[in-house]
Amino acid sequence: MKIRNSALAGIALAATAALGLTACGGGTTAGGTSPASDGAPSGEITVYNAQHESLTKEWVDAFTAETGIKVTMRQGSDTELSNQIIQEGQASPADVFLTENSPAMTQVENAGLFADVDKDTLAQVPAEFAPSTGKWTGIAARSTVLVYNKTKLTEDQLPKSMLDLAKPEWKGRWAASPSGADFQAIVSALLELKGESATEEWLKGMKENSKAYKGNSTAMKAVNAGEVDAALIYHYYYYGDQAKTGENSNNVTPFYFKNQDPGAFLSVSGGGVLKSSKNAAAAQEFLKFITGKKGQEVLKNGTSFEYAIGSDVPANDKLVPIKDLQAPKVDAAKLNSEKVTDLMTQAGLL
Repeated sequence: MKIRNSALAGIALAATAALGLTACGGGTTAGGTSPASDGAPSGEITVYNAQHESLTKEWVDAFTAETGIKVTMRQGSDTELSNQIIQEGQASPADVFLTENSPAMTQVENAGLFADVDKDTLAQVPAEFAPSTGKWTGIAARSTVLVYNKTKLTEDQLPKSMLDLAKPEWKGRWAASPSGADFQAIVSALLELKGESATEEWLKGMKENSKAYKGNSTAMKAVNAGEVDAALIYHYYYYGDQAKTGENSNNVTPFYFKNQDPGAFLSVSGGGVLKSSKNAAAAQEFLKFITGKKGQEVLKNGTSFEYAIGSDVPANDKLVPIKDLQAPKVDAAKLNSEKVTDLMTQAGLL
């Protein structure tokens, strides 16, 4: 009996100690969130990052400094990481997915893997920079431009529309990086704006007229060296190079098509929280932070030269203001990467 009583007493002490630990806040709530003493999200999250690593690191450092939440980044391309998330499904270790362009977000959304974005976060981003579904949100943007060699061309010699690049007079004179997610997003916008027939026709002309390079920076470098007259890329490659040495862009200047032309497409970078997140509260807090004032000021004041789109934060002073881009309106939720790659493959571009 003495042994039994001693054992029962030990069990009682252990139970009391466990209750004491829980009362002191040492427990973990469902979903893997360890709440801080003030009830705010804490713990750690994993971000699958297809955005520029240096930009997301600035966001992560500022977020961790403010919240104490640890963030682990896994780096990859838009398509690489969207496919990985879909393959992993509910077992994915990702809490948040960030992209450079929106088609990869739509791919994950169509697989049913995103949670709804918190309303407070959605309220920080104008509707024009978010999908109509509310399953993810815009976090930054980049404008399509035609960079041209100003020693070979003047602005009045440039095409009036991106569609004109398919005309015979542009044969062998312009470049692009068709294998990249950036260019495929531009084609996605063309498909949404002009339809399949017009897109097929333009891609045929592109196959005839353009020179393919691996990466936007390489295409711009080719323009700068006089290998081609112009290249269809995103704006920030030019501004980023100019902010450094300018060695790949000193002979180049960007041309904005404007007039709601497909070539004035403003691509939205996306952010979403996975349904399978083990720390959904912290993941939602991260998305809220990067679309909030402090997160968007990283874009305004940093060297990514991507457009701030949230919390009324203006663009970097060196950029053309968004309102002056005259970009066409495109619902980011409708951009279709799978259809685009099919069309580009049929045209012999991939």
